[in-house]
Amino acid sequence: MLRSFRNLSPRRVAPCTTLWGRDQFDCKQASNRLQPACRSQLAYLASGTSWRLPLLNVWDMGGTSVSDPARAAAAAAAQGILAGARAACYHSRTGGHGTGQRPFSQGGSPSPSSGPRLQLRTRLAITFLFGGGVLAGWLYLRAEKVRSEQLRRIEELKKVAIGQGSFHLVDHTGKPCSKDDLKGSWVLLYFGFTHCPDICPDELEKMSRVVELLDQEARLPRIQPVFITVDPERDDVEAMAKYVREFHPRLMGLTGTPEQVREAGRAYRVYYSTGPKDEDNDYIVDHTVIIYLLSPDGLFLDYYNRSKSDTKIAQNIRGHMETYKSLFS
Repeated sequence: MLRSFRNLSPRRVAPCTTLWGRDQFDCKQASNRLQPACRSQLAYLASGTSWRLPLLNVWDMGGTSVSDPARAAAAAAAQGILAGARAACYHSRTGGHGTGQRPFSQGGSPSPSSGPRLQLRTRLAITFLFGGGVLAGWLYLRAEKVRSEQLRRIEELKKVAIGQGSFHLVDHTGKPCSKDDLKGSWVLLYFGFTHCPDICPDELEKMSRVVELLDQEARLPRIQPVFITVDPERDDVEAMAKYVREFHPRLMGLTGTPEQVREAGRAYRVYYSTGPKDEDNDYIVDHTVIIYLLSPDGLFLDYYNRSKSDTKIAQNIRGHMETYKSLFS
């Protein structure tokens, strides 16, 4: 059939143009006019790539011996044949359906509803959700790390609180007293001796004023002042009872054997040393001048030297009391 294109004459081509029209061509009409066998054959031709050569042959057929009207008729016939072939090919592919699409097209343009499209707002929402999840996970891990470190620190402080500053002495009434007996109370602790000429009385007076300042605030717990001697040879129970009465009424005096006092001083790292005796068998004891603050857990919290006034000490203790959390609760 392809070979017959070159040998076509204008007279034989004309009926084809008459059949499909010179000026306009209706693909559906042409497809319906074709016989089934012809449609399948033209569909085969149109689907290949060899139809371009017959088109050129039809356009150039006859050479210079063919008149311009004949050439125009041949060209129109060729266009009609190819258009019919395209229509037949499309008809055979679609089975007569979907004629609203262009022949030989690879499919219609996708409509906005052909598939889900992620709009900008949706993408931003997904990004924020993902970022929020990552941030929440990071904050949770950080909080867990801080909490685990706090628990570890608390366990360490518990171990220290159990063994720190242990002592076994007797009070100024002769009753045995240990560190465990003071647990549950805030404690101000001072090491000195009753024969001290000036420093110990000054520090005990200051400690008594601190207790009075804190007692003025009913919302604060009561604090227990304690005085431990570093001169057990002279400061027996009777001497301690007489001495503590000169200061605050809640002041507790503790004494014991030289070894017990030494252990108590070592537990709080208190330095003391007995000086030489004079002709009256009197002597001075050099010692650390510090007031210690103990929490109700029995744990050392703070200390105050001679430069701290009673007002400053009371203010500091008030802050500890307001922020205190028991390790054993």
